[in-house]
Amino acid sequence: MITQDSCGALLKQIHDELEKNANNAMRAYDITMAQCSAMMTLYNAPNRQMTLKELERISRVAQSTAAGIVARLEQKGLVESLGSQKDRRVKVVRLTPAGVERCCQAEQNMIETEKNLLSGLTETERSFFLTLLKKVRDTL
Repeated sequence: MITQDSCGALLKQIHDELEKNANNAMRAYDITMAQCSAMMTLYNAPNRQMTLKELERISRVAQSTAAGIVARLEQKGLVESLGSQKDRRVKVVRLTPAGVERCCQAEQNMIETEKNLLSGLTETERSFFLTLLKKVRDTL
């Protein structure tokens, strides 16, 4: 029988709490965690832009979900959608200057959140914890 102390249950509890806290923090910036994640993906892309299809693939969400996230971000003036110069059927999504600013604000919040998350660990434990997390991720 799976207990509340199984690896899966503990990871789910941590994820749920982080997501709840992140969404509460992002509310001050008028974005959700999913929107923030999409914007950070664009922020780290060349020229701060990529096709909707690339964003969908990297974010691991359905096309309709990616399109909805982008549409809401466009309404807020944080991204803009353009037709590709090479293929008009391809939609390119680009961060606006306001989107770049919002990413910087969100990044500061994420740094503080991670600092708080790991505050109960020593520097050695933090390093080991991150190594183990990466190892588990890479086996999936």
